[in-house]
Amino acid sequence: MTINLAVLISGGGTTLQNFIDKIADGSLDARISVVVASRRKIKGVERAEAAGLPVEVVMRRDIEDPEQFSEEITRAIERHPVDLVVLGGFLSKWLFPPRWEGRVLNVHPGLLPDYGGQGMYGHHVHEAVLAAGEKESGCTVIIADHEYDHGPTVIERRVPVMPSDTPETLAARIFEAECEAYPEAVRMMAEGLLPAPR
Repeated sequence: MTINLAVLISGGGTTLQNFIDKIADGSLDARISVVVASRRKIKGVERAEAAGLPVEVVMRRDIEDPEQFSEEITRAIERHPVDLVVLGGFLSKWLFPPRWEGRVLNVHPGLLPDYGGQGMYGHHVHEAVLAAGEKESGCTVIIADHEYDHGPTVIERRVPVMPSDTPETLAARIFEAECEAYPEAVRMMAEGLLPAPR
């Protein structure tokens, strides 16, 4: 059965584009029911509109109260048929209600629990990994809760850290791993969330 996704974005939408591509090539049995953005003028919104996807924008800067912002995000999602929410570079905290527990995925560009937590995203993670002299890094897909980079691991992928790596080259290698791991995590969740076909 096809799983219905909401994808939450705040920037370039590269993770969103990966899901669009995987669905288009038939390797992921899913449908993106809605893209929810925390900013309007971002590349991710352009990608969504180019793919003909419904877009809801909830401007984080217009809503000071985190709980009110979260309620608006929830309303935007629930205006569409959604089984699973995937966070695709969503930089605002969504305090989702209990009915969404266990149905929100996030991907982190590092091997959790190391190099996670508030402020540890994107290049901050890669810079920390290189500064520590780690020999490997990777990505981790988790079932999100209300703590930063915390929750049960669904899948992780490891990649080597090369002596010549910069944050940019390491980021590119990890994103390649994310492009396979995140859709695989959605497949795994679909098997558990959706009833088996009769």
